[in-house]
Amino acid sequence: MKNPKALTAISYFSFYTITLISSTSLQDDFINCLHENTNVDFPLVKTFFTPERNASMFNEVLASRAQNLRFATTSMPKPGFIFKPVHESHVQASIICSKKLGVHLCVRSGGHDYEGLSYVSRLETPFVLVDLSNLRQINVDIEDSTAWVQTGATIGELYYRIAQKSKIHGFPAGLISTVGIGGHITGGAYGSLLRKFGLAADNILDAKLVDANGKLLNKTSMGEDLFWAIRGGGGGSFGTILAWKIKLVPVPETVTVFNIIKKTLEEDTGFKIFSKWQRVADKLVEELHIRLLFRSTGNKTVTSKYTGQFLGEKGTLMEIMNKDFPELGLAEVDCIEMSWIDSIVFNAGFPTRSPIEVLLEPNSPFGKQYYKAKSDFAKEPIPALGLKGMFKRLVKVDASSILLTPYGGMMAKIPESETPFPHRNGTIFMIHYATSWTSEKDKSISKRMKWIRDMYSYMTPYVSSNPRQAYVNYRDLDLGKNMKNSKVNFIKAQKWGAKYFKNNFNRLVKIKTKVDPGNFFRHEQSIPVYPSMLHS
Repeated sequence: MKNPKALTAISYFSFYTITLISSTSLQDDFINCLHENTNVDFPLVKTFFTPERNASMFNEVLASRAQNLRFATTSMPKPGFIFKPVHESHVQASIICSKKLGVHLCVRSGGHDYEGLSYVSRLETPFVLVDLSNLRQINVDIEDSTAWVQTGATIGELYYRIAQKSKIHGFPAGLISTVGIGGHITGGAYGSLLRKFGLAADNILDAKLVDANGKLLNKTSMGEDLFWAIRGGGGGSFGTILAWKIKLVPVPETVTVFNIIKKTLEEDTGFKIFSKWQRVADKLVEELHIRLLFRSTGNKTVTSKYTGQFLGEKGTLMEIMNKDFPELGLAEVDCIEMSWIDSIVFNAGFPTRSPIEVLLEPNSPFGKQYYKAKSDFAKEPIPALGLKGMFKRLVKVDASSILLTPYGGMMAKIPESETPFPHRNGTIFMIHYATSWTSEKDKSISKRMKWIRDMYSYMTPYVSSNPRQAYVNYRDLDLGKNMKNSKVNFIKAQKWGAKYFKNNFNRLVKIKTKVDPGNFFRHEQSIPVYPSMLHS
């Protein structure tokens, strides 16, 4: 017999809708099952969205955290319905019910997956979307230098809540304020503090996770292997993260930032400045982080922007720069002293001196874009001949960029096998290639896709090899992808898995096979199970 509470809920839901669906439909079976597996009520009109019952609300919720507009176009597959849990037990019930009803599940926290895999499945239909944006509670314990943060919170919200409690605590996560903390940390997660404190994943103390059986686990109950896997092994493979317990890091009351912009390549004759950056960026004091952005401006020129952050006062920074990197020409007038939280606002792309409340806004200054990106890791400086070819290709397509992030410091001290994220000692800098456009009907799309793949091919001699490494949070399906529950996934994944995880990939497969032998958590680049575990 059906649960009376579930039947009441369906009647309540139907009262607010125009189109009724048979009680035997997938949606209603899912709702019934949810109520049978949680004791915490949820208002259906605020948590359950279908295109049949309320198309405008469904589209609004789907688009709300779809950050790459490539995967929000009309031609992309859409979930049969969207569920927005308001309690952790609802996530447990969602997994139990998806498994019971045989429907594929996508789980989204911030929606920044580069290939849209947290909210679009091109592998199998029907699929449903569980959107975790309601689970965004943050509890900061300054005395203990820790915080619990739920998976649907953004990193902007996390930074803001830390700053409310302390001016001398921070956290080494990313730059874009709207990134969801849940998926962000599963891939490693880095920002301007990585040379001093490593990745966000290097500063995780505990986690709450729902496994493939709907069980709620913490660090102790999940065991050492699974806790290792979720801190850098990529999202959507081992379970659904509900919350992270993070270790706050000490930051000084005064942080100094700067931007040095070269409007044309001619301002850096013979690549003198860039070449010096390549030689010193990973060797400077670990309190100093200088990233470098090359951008094609559309008039056959390339701008260069050196963005620096120093954990200290500008006087000390000037001494370091004059000694180790005078070629940049940094002057004291270029340096802006501010608090750590203001540096977060600065690095997030907001205008200087914006109020820190901008970190709570639902959209970042960069907005949502149609884009394609790829990544690389450099082990040696790129020679002048290589740079000439790189810039020659960059000017060909406007709205395209190459971002270089320096490593060294703490990143060189943590062993490759400490977490699944293996890009550590020996890496000078990471490379992020990107190109964007403004409409799904843009006539330049094929040209842009060809450009970024050609650029990636051109850079082959100048980056890591055997394997050519890539960052899993900059997901790239060009590297390879799974087929629907295919036994060959493990074989094919050896190639792209090594790019993301190097020798850690085999341990990830072993753990995946142990904790999710039925491959419930899966997508186009999820960690596969050993072939012998698949029934089909």
